[in-house]
Amino acid sequence: MSHHVLVVDDSPSQREMIATLLRTIGMQVTVAGNGEEALECLKSLHPDLVITDVVMPKMNGYEFCRNLKKNPATESIPVLMCTSKGEEFDRYWGMKQGADAYIAKPFKPNDLNQAIQKLLAAP
Repeated sequence: MSHHVLVVDDSPSQREMIATLLRTIGMQVTVAGNGEEALECLKSLHPDLVITDVVMPKMNGYEFCRNLKKNPATESIPVLMCTSKGEEFDRYWGMKQGADAYIAKPFKPNDLNQAIQKLLAAP
């Protein structure tokens, strides 16, 4: 069974790179340009995983994650924050907002793949 992943990033090149990587490992991908757009997608879509950037216009990744995790309909969806904000505090803050995993950019495709597999395998 193919997993469905929502990729949220305001950078078209980053979005495309992550989406391409996911498709090569057999995933279905939906993309959104910011947190607001992603929350709209979640009204009609229930992905198996969300990968989100942090620094985005309109609604940042922290805010988006908080919204997703406080909604009973989406709270169980694992969230992987994938961001250039790689400091320990950023990671800590991301996890406080409800993120299930955190990976810093630039990342190796294998690191992303491992984080995804771990989240999708979690009970």
